[in-house]
Amino acid sequence: MGIYYGVRLALGGADVRFLLRSDLEAVRARGSLSVRDKAEEWKLSPVAVFGETTAIGPVDLVVVGLKTTANSALSSLMRPLLDHQTAVLTLQNGLGSDEELAEIVGAERVIGGLAFIALNRTGPGEVWCYHHGSLTVGEFGRSSTSRAEALAAQFRAAGVKVDVASDLASARWHKLVWNIPFNGLAIVGSVTTDRICADPASAARVRVLMKEVQAGAAKLGHQVADDFLRRQFDVTPPMGEYRPSSLVDFLAGRDVEIESIWGEPLRRAQAAGAEMPELARLYEELKAALRGR
Repeated sequence: MGIYYGVRLALGGADVRFLLRSDLEAVRARGSLSVRDKAEEWKLSPVAVFGETTAIGPVDLVVVGLKTTANSALSSLMRPLLDHQTAVLTLQNGLGSDEELAEIVGAERVIGGLAFIALNRTGPGEVWCYHHGSLTVGEFGRSSTSRAEALAAQFRAAGVKVDVASDLASARWHKLVWNIPFNGLAIVGSVTTDRICADPASAARVRVLMKEVQAGAAKLGHQVADDFLRRQFDVTPPMGEYRPSSLVDFLAGRDVEIESIWGEPLRRAQAAGAEMPELARLYEELKAALRGR
């Protein structure tokens, strides 16, 4: 996601600096980053890439694209990037990342972002987009402000569809409607999302999980409409043979964001009085799958 949104912002006129890890040397040698879909390619060249945040220095906006499994590194990564006016946009999945980031940089800096998008990295500095979707941004712990509106305007100028949420916590539960069933069942069955939708038993399980997320959100005061559930399912088959990021990490032997996407929502919903038997079952299946690798 960092490559996708960074390339779009840079091509829209922003001064973007990329922190890369395993892709760094290959991208430096090639001198470009690229995003493709079925119809076109967005290529950024030249590109400013770095291996350490100390080499980047203070910026106006930090976009966090790390998985939550790497959050132990956030404190040291963030420190060189901050000055008195720096805002931090986190695109991390699940629940808990906003609070964790607020403890590190201060709650007043944090803007939550939810990327309703389907991406896979196909090579060093190369991303394939199956579904451009949209981005939702919202202030952490506050209703929408002029800062969030200005950030949304910058993304829109770069060709990204953006909404501003007045309630970030509610927006996060809305995104879990897709992430919990499709990321989870993709791992359990080692299958792409098109196969989940095409299999009647798997598709039925997706719908049960979506309803449980809806019920859990309601217990916490967040209303998710039935039509939203339907649209989250209907948008998935056209993505084709899409491998959600959690499946990609699982197959590569990397850590999976099991606690932020499945564990924390389950605990919060149950604490509020929601019965979540299917999510609890999926959570246990995922833990067993990770132990069995």
